[in-house]
Amino acid sequence: MIKLIKVIALPAYQLEVEYADGIRGVVSLAERLFGPVFEPLRDPLFFAQVYLDEFGVVAWPNGADLAPDAIYRQLTAKQKAG
Repeated sequence: MIKLIKVIALPAYQLEVEYADGIRGVVSLAERLFGPVFEPLRDPLFFAQVYLDEFGVVAWPNGADLAPDAIYRQLTAKQKAG
């Protein structure tokens, strides 16, 4: 797995991410913030508390997290398509 090295919260529930191999981009979570773990992220101030945990996983203080390999596949698919 390629290591995720940077995550920054952007407006409109987007994340800017960068991987160790240079792949970088923006992913939108606006349509995915539902369910008990992800609904709190609808608060922009809470969403902005995103960080990389010790395993390089995108995470928030309430335990919500995103798999870095899934984000990587999404970004590389966008780059190949466009």
